[in-house]
Amino acid sequence: MESLNSSLDSVIVWISLARDGEVGERLLYPSSRMNPLQEDMESALTGSQSPHASLRDVHSINPTHLMARIESYEGREKKGISDVRRTFCLFVTFDLLFVTLLWIIELNVNGGIENTLEKEVVQYDYYSSYFDIFLLAVFRFKVLILAYAVCRLRHWWAIALTTAVTSAFLLAKVILSKLFSQGAFGYVLPIISFLLAWIETWFLDFKVLPQEAEEENRLLIVQDASERAALIPGGLSDGQFYSPPESEAGSEEEAEEKQDSEKPLLEL
Repeated sequence: MESLNSSLDSVIVWISLARDGEVGERLLYPSSRMNPLQEDMESALTGSQSPHASLRDVHSINPTHLMARIESYEGREKKGISDVRRTFCLFVTFDLLFVTLLWIIELNVNGGIENTLEKEVVQYDYYSSYFDIFLLAVFRFKVLILAYAVCRLRHWWAIALTTAVTSAFLLAKVILSKLFSQGAFGYVLPIISFLLAWIETWFLDFKVLPQEAEEENRLLIVQDASERAALIPGGLSDGQFYSPPESEAGSEEEAEEKQDSEKPLLEL
């Protein structure tokens, strides 16, 4: 009789908890026979909640935001050249203008522009003239602007060519020429030209090309997300979707399960 009373008490506790909607949240059943039923109901509750969560995640995609992102990337493509590439082209132009300015100052310092220009250009001497350093800056400017502004290359071979030619020429000129005996410009012009060439290489290889590749990958990701979102019928706005409320306790299926679980206990 005591075992029967304890079983009946556990059934009463289970029924009261089921009516209060707390099944699957508390473990207050003294009988070990109730544990499998409790685990089944907990798994059913969690299983019913997971589709709603995943459905909310899918429907949380905002088509307006996606279209804005796509339009922003397409606008950058229509401009023809990215901002970071434009900055690189400006720096290449600065390279040419800065070397030209230094060379003009050197011409004025050494006896006037006309006389020194005739001496360095008409009577060119590899060992004492700065005219070849100016021509080296012109060479870098033409190759880099043609490759990365006109042709819009996305490879490093053009900058590698200009940097290699510049470095080899300047090293040979510094070793073989007599520039150091002509004052400060014998040091300034080769060093400045060498540094500018390597700064251009660093800027293109570590800034321009990686950033443009990253923007292209983002555009592909956004386009792929928009294509997936278009496959979902009925729109994608948050207000058009809602999670249905959980079924109330005491439904017909739960009532049948209660009756099936009460029968073996009452037979005791």
